[in-house]
This record gives sequence, structure tokens and C-alpha cells, in this order.
Amino acid sequence: MSALTTDERSNPNSGDSRWAVETHGLTKRFGDTAAVNDVELLVPRGCAFGYLGPNGAGKTTLIRVLLGLTHADAGTMSLLGVPVPRHRDRALSRVGAIVDEPRFHGHLSGRQNLEILAAARERAARGRIDSSLERVGMMHRADDRVSKYSMGMRQRLGVAACLLGDPQLLILDEPMNGLDPAGMHEMRDMILSLVAEGRTVMLSSHLLDEVQRTCDAVAIVDRGKVIRQGPISELLAGAAMEVHVGCSSPERARTVLATTAFGEKIDVDASGLSIHLPSGTGKDAIAEINRLLVEDGIAVYRLEELQVSLESWFLQVTSRLGEKV
Repeated sequence: MSALTTDERSNPNSGDSRWAVETHGLTKRFGDTAAVNDVELLVPRGCAFGYLGPNGAGKTTLIRVLLGLTHADAGTMSLLGVPVPRHRDRALSRVGAIVDEPRFHGHLSGRQNLEILAAARERAARGRIDSSLERVGMMHRADDRVSKYSMGMRQRLGVAACLLGDPQLLILDEPMNGLDPAGMHEMRDMILSLVAEGRTVMLSSHLLDEVQRTCDAVAIVDRGKVIRQGPISELLAGAAMEVHVGCSSPERARTVLATTAFGEKIDVDASGLSIHLPSGTGKDAIAEINRLLVEDGIAVYRLEELQVSLESWFLQVTSRLGEKV
């Protein structure tokens, strides 16, 4: 990750920071293991932000440290511009969070569970129960016992519980876990609608394809350390390029390209060629491939730059960890 500029570091005593979450050198150790390892993290306000990595990478530990559920061994952090843990109560009054999976009293209804939670908050929280249930699409099941809820419904009720405090920042730990495709779709739509209201949603996940559909920006964490972060579009712009070529003679086309700079990695199937090019390759490479094939008498029907997925980019980055990350 590139070094932070002076302008990117907010005033630690201000509540008007441009960052919803900001950490510098944040570290949490368990014995000799650094679960959170010198993390520099900047989550912009008003976006959906993914904190991504494999299981065991330290995602939940980071969330627990941010929320004050476990102490940090080193570093500084703030939520919505408010330093924590120094002003934890002030910061968390504007934050809603789900750590692990949401837990409720199964013998009570969704509404009754929210009433219990609202009673522990400010007076206005009780008046938000109906709007929170409506907001997550749970009004029609609000008076059913939670023991009858599906995993997706419990996740949505968990978000409703967060909304009781009208938070500016929601921190969700693996919100897609255990959901079927329909449940993932509902959760994605709900997150996007919360962001559309001006809220910030930070979610941890190991489901990279789903995060690509949901988030504006991400941080990639490996063994507790953030190795890349930024807007997804910018991160993928630096990924390796893949070009698919539909042509009259795929095998002959591979032979033509084999002795050129494009011949390092070519896959051939019935539909044509898939050419894998290194990161930083310019768009003019596509035109050059076309020229080489046409000059050799090969008819080119289609040239297509395939969109790099977040998952394939993640694999590219983590495969180079030992080299230069």
C-alpha cells in the first residue's frame, strides 16, 4: 500500500473527518501472532467498503478492536473522526455493528427483540422500531418468533437493530455468510440503499464476487496486514489483461503469436484464443494482435478485453506476496 500523504491524515480531535474509519499502525497480537498487523486503513464516508481476506486473516479481530471489544496493542484509530477508545461512547453513538452473526431471543418476536434493544438506548430509539423493520423489509414478519426466521431474515433483523440508533456508519461482519442466492441479493440491495441515504457501510467478507457487486472500494488483508486498498475500479485497472480473440483458425493464430510478446500465455478452445497479458499492458496491444493475425491471412471475428474480476485480481496480488508486496 502506498504511503499516506499529510493531507490524508485527518485531525484526530475533529468529528468532521472525511473518513468514516481511519487507522494508523493499528496492531493486535495474540501471543506471537499479529492478528491485526500495523494496519493503515482509510474508509471514505458515504460508500460501501469491503474489508476482504480469507478466513483467519484477521477481519473480525479488526472489527472487535474498532468497537472496543478488545484492546489494541499499538496504533491509533477513529470512527467518523472521533478518536477511539478515548471517546468511544461518543463515537459508537453514531455506529451500528454486527459482529459474527446477530443473536436474538428465539422465543420472542422480531419486534419484541427490538423493543428490548431500544429500551437500552435513547428515548428516540423506540420510535424508530417500525421504520427500521420497514427499512429492512421485515414488517410483515415482525410479530413472528425469531426461532422461525431464516438466516437471511435474522441478518436483516440485525441490520434493523443497528438502525435503531440512526447510525452514520454500519460495520457488518460477514453479512452474506449462510445466505442463499436470494438472501445475498436482498442483503446487497439493502446495503446499496443504505449507502444511497448517505450512510457508510463497512463489511468484512471472504466472498469476493459478491463484494464486487456491492462495494465501491475495498481493502485486501492477508495475515492481518492490509496489502492493497482503494476504489475497485482503480485496483482492477492495474490488473493483468485478458483478451479473447474469435478467429477462423485458433491453432494457427497461436502459432503466429507464439514468437511475439503476446505469446507467453495463450489458451485455445473451440471459440478462439484467450491471451493473458501482464498488468500495465496498453489498449494498443489489442490493435497489434489484430494486425498480426490479419496480415497472416487469419479472419478475426471478435476481439474482446475481458473484465477482470475482483477474485482473479486478488489471486494475482496474493500470489506475488513473497516477491514485492
